[in-house]
Amino acid sequence: MDLDSIVQPVINFCRAYPQFAIVIVFLIAFGECFAFISLLIPGTFFFVAFGAFAGAAGLNLLPLSISASIGAAFGFYTSYLLGVWLGPRAEHTWPFRDKPEVLARGHAFFEKWGAPAVFIGHFFGPVRAIVALVAGIAKMPQPPFHLANIAASIVWGFAMLYGTGVVGEMANKYLGFLN
Repeated sequence: MDLDSIVQPVINFCRAYPQFAIVIVFLIAFGECFAFISLLIPGTFFFVAFGAFAGAAGLNLLPLSISASIGAAFGFYTSYLLGVWLGPRAEHTWPFRDKPEVLARGHAFFEKWGAPAVFIGHFFGPVRAIVALVAGIAKMPQPPFHLANIAASIVWGFAMLYGTGVVGEMANKYLGFLN
């Protein structure tokens, strides 16, 4: 089974029902940026493949990129709120009780970078899963959290979908990517 046989049916569905494409992209971006779900969803792989195929297929990349950005922002904010709620108890919850080094790595990253860790964390898979949770546990003030989260979500969403979509458009135009 190749990548085309996996992604092409999704592209065909999104062409036929574009309103669902926006919802699908939102949900995957939310999951990719939510503390616990992101450990289970290979969202970055999906966005790179989907963006390239969507661009090659001629789907409108702007609403998809906006949807990815909003989903990412909400995923991070939900993780932040969960961190505020859990506080130090987080180390006793799955998956951290079984892998305490994951939470320790997130704490070390947050302690080193402070507020910019929220921005930087969007772009690094190993800490994306927990940096917003750690910001909540550390009770980072909401205004700098929101500023970093929203800015990074916009850059991340557009880079993941619009950027790879443009590459897909060019590949289809010059190389017959979907022909």
